[in-house]
Amino acid sequence: MNAPSTPASGVTAENRLREEIARIGADLYSRRYTVGSAGNISARLDDGWLITPTDACLGHLDPAAISKVDRDGRWVSGDKPSKTLALHRSVYDHNPDMHGVVHTHSTNLVALTLAGVWRETDVLPPITPYYVMKVGHLPLIPYHRPGDPAVAERVRTLANEVRGVLLERLGPVVWGTSVSQAAWALEELEETASLWLMTEPRPAPLTDAQIDELRTTFGARW
Repeated sequence: MNAPSTPASGVTAENRLREEIARIGADLYSRRYTVGSAGNISARLDDGWLITPTDACLGHLDPAAISKVDRDGRWVSGDKPSKTLALHRSVYDHNPDMHGVVHTHSTNLVALTLAGVWRETDVLPPITPYYVMKVGHLPLIPYHRPGDPAVAERVRTLANEVRGVLLERLGPVVWGTSVSQAAWALEELEETASLWLMTEPRPAPLTDAQIDELRTTFGARW
């Protein structure tokens, strides 16, 4: 099947999103939150979605080649879309406030699933205030092969309850009101996993009173 035509030139909301996806992909790649052709990023459009192409390196994305699909999931332009499109759509279809989804194979978070998460309903304890404020509760989804529709179905049930999930042996999927916001939350998540794995003995979580203060002062969801 030949690829559809690429989008027309011009500064449009869609083109700005394409640039944002490429910029965030390069940033995540430079920080080694993803390597090779692992990971994917998507954004909501009025008439569909943008998503990084299948087997694309997030560090070297061509904005014009980023895939566009319509509301029915049909490939409209750019290179062939990632096979994880159904996973991303499970967020967008059930949480209209979300406009960006980021998935990486971040080293510390994959390592956390191998070593053992804190709890299946909370992969990490609330050890820092910014983890509580920027990430919140984040559950583990047990291992399924990449692209398994069972993962998309599970994410669908969680899309309005949490800001992301951790896929066992595969890494985090985080959503937000923009691509940048989702990426920033993912970075906070990865750095918290690094702190948790590097400290021995393990640090105590914030107390209930400390978390209540974050809820009252900053509207933290915990």
